[in-house]
Amino acid sequence: MEYTVIIKKQAKKKLLGLSDVHRHRIAEKIEWLGKDPGDPRLDIKKLVGSPYYRLRVGDWRIIFDKDDEIKIISIEAVKPRGDAYK
Repeated sequence: MEYTVIIKKQAKKKLLGLSDVHRHRIAEKIEWLGKDPGDPRLDIKKLVGSPYYRLRVGDWRIIFDKDDEIKIISIEAVKPRGDAYK
């Protein structure tokens, strides 16, 4: 049930600008997400009024879209908690 993970340019730029500690934690969760997006330990929620989902990693939010038919997860944004829902 492994998915292909695509990280958009904006999300990749933000991810590369983070400290090593945050970048590695987020990268680990993204890898875990690609292996099994249905895992309840990932703390994934559907965003209300939006086609996107969010994955919580500490004070950071990973906003993504997934297509179950073709098994693709598209990381749209990596944002701090306060900016993620604006």
